[in-house]
Amino acid sequence: MGYNGRMADSPLLNIQDLTVAFPTQEGPANAINHLSLQIQPGEVLGLVGESGCGKSMTSLAILRLIPSPGQIIHGSISFKEQNLLNLNQEEIRKVRGAQIALIPQDPLTSLNPVYTVGDQIIEVLQLHQGLNRAAAKKRAIELLDMVRIPNSKERVNDYPHQFSGGMRQRVMIAMALSCTPALLIADEPTTALDVTVQAQILELLRDIRREHQTAILLITHDLGVVAEMCDEVAVMYAGRLVEKASVHDLFKEPKHPYTWGLLNSLPTMNRQRLEPIEGQPPRLTEIPEGCTFEPRCSKRMSVCSTLFPLAAEEGSNHQVCCYLYPGSYRPEQRQDQTPPAAAPSL
Repeated sequence: MGYNGRMADSPLLNIQDLTVAFPTQEGPANAINHLSLQIQPGEVLGLVGESGCGKSMTSLAILRLIPSPGQIIHGSISFKEQNLLNLNQEEIRKVRGAQIALIPQDPLTSLNPVYTVGDQIIEVLQLHQGLNRAAAKKRAIELLDMVRIPNSKERVNDYPHQFSGGMRQRVMIAMALSCTPALLIADEPTTALDVTVQAQILELLRDIRREHQTAILLITHDLGVVAEMCDEVAVMYAGRLVEKASVHDLFKEPKHPYTWGLLNSLPTMNRQRLEPIEGQPPRLTEIPEGCTFEPRCSKRMSVCSTLFPLAAEEGSNHQVCCYLYPGSYRPEQRQDQTPPAAAPSL
């Protein structure tokens, strides 16, 4: 479902059964495990979960930037109905930045400290749009104006260390928008920023989405940001997608016990104490055979340790991988009676 409430003819981004593995001395570590995910044109999709669950690795897989020795060992990533995994290096470079752009988690380490911010934006414009230097500099100033950096004509000649954290994040957004991409991947765009600057960055992203019809994959651990920004939410745990729903449905009626735990850990006006999720995520070389959340789940049953549950459809456009729901059982696991889903205590 796109941001305008209408189903698009086909997804802008369509990830199917994606697995990314890293070889280790203890065996392969699956950073992403059979992930299927779609983003519609103009949609803002939030990708949430604990640190190490595979959120950032998903963004690197989309851009074909997985660090060595990691490999995509299974699945497909289609963008505008073209499988990105079939492109050679020259072809994928034309997609990166021009059609799919990334706002990285740490702008200070992503910007080159020995070049001005203007030179770094100019390089992107010359590479992807073929502009001469004068035209590219003029466009760089316009982009800095767009992201509300004051005195852009002077600041285009400044170096990254001369900008605050929030202003560096704006520079990264300007660089990402330089070629008007169809998909913007924002990886923790408000991390380490104070509350006021966070609000300004989120407002800027909303304006970008509204004015350019840009789809956004918002990677974050901040559920407050998700509630404010997103149309749909996908919840990851230990490399697996465990729940996907509209932002309204996920917050009103979460289905997966892991999602209950995430929401119960949020401070609210009527919650006297926070309820942490007991235990730790599994090591990626020691993933359980069944549900990855089973060792930490208070609702676990014997079937949970057998195979990872199928995605059950629970209402319109709400999917959950959990044996509390009959649709998650495979034919060989069918039982006459399946325990009903317990209501979360939110």
